[in-house]
Amino acid sequence: MHWHYLKKFSAASFKRATGVYKEIFLELVDIVDSYKRSNRKHPNSGSKAILDTPDTILLMLMYYREYRTQFHIGICYGLSESRTCELIRETESIIMNDNRYHLSGKKQLLRMDSGIEVAIVDVSECSIERPKKNKEATIQARKSSIPSRLS
Repeated sequence: MHWHYLKKFSAASFKRATGVYKEIFLELVDIVDSYKRSNRKHPNSGSKAILDTPDTILLMLMYYREYRTQFHIGICYGLSESRTCELIRETESIIMNDNRYHLSGKKQLLRMDSGIEVAIVDVSECSIERPKKNKEATIQARKSSIPSRLS
């Protein structure tokens, strides 16, 4: 999934594919671009990045939205698993450090009057049947699988 393909999508299809609205996506691109422009040590040197900013953000969204492994996402973009991990971590840290997408700490959230009175959480649990341990059967199986040295 690349940006040049997704930018042709309607707003509803874009949201369905990425998990965010197109306006928010473009805002994320702006955040990452402005951060990278302002923090470059040598603005006119260096090799061109393999992925541009929109594709890097799509890579991160694909990881969070689809629960795919970094290995498989890397294959789609022609990257190694370790480089995919680095791009995801770098992009998410840039976005989290921006004030628009930064959540306050736990203590700050507890002090704020959020107006939330009820929260519903689905915590249903399914029991798993496990085989009963049978010591005699286990020992017999071990004894029969060990070759006898006396014979």
